[in-house]
Amino acid sequence: SDFDGLPFAISLNAEAPPYTIEQIILRNTSREPGGTTGPLQDIELRSYEVRYRRRDAGTRIPPSAVQGVFGIVPVNSTFIVLNLPFMFSDQVLSQPLKDLRDFGIDRETGTTVIVLDVSLVFFGRTLSGDEIASEPATFTIEVHP
Repeated sequence: SDFDGLPFAISLNAEAPPYTIEQIILRNTSREPGGTTGPLQDIELRSYEVRYRRRDAGTRIPPSAVQGVFGIVPVNSTFIVLNLPFMFSDQVLSQPLKDLRDFGIDRETGTTVIVLDVSLVFFGRTLSGDEIASEPATFTIEVHP
């Protein structure tokens, strides 16, 4: 439901991966607001997926990442995740970020900055056994050499 401490830019040569989000607040809202709730509606977090999309003229994108995450999000409550990684060595060592890191430019577009939308989806299961996936949460970053 909320981000805090989002990076707006990453310098590949200034800091080593993983790159993180300072704080994310996950919210578990009951399907029936005002209805009866109980602990079987609590969500056990299992994993999250990070996908990337180019916002500039380039077509190459870093590979998606799936990572484990653990926690319980009580029904009608929140769970805070601190320093959640959203970009790893796999992405930095793959195109187009590899070109940017090694040559200082994206050799596909000739630019020194790659603009990416980063989308996160969290997966879990209610304690009653229903599989749950969050809506994507997206933010934009600029990646520099």
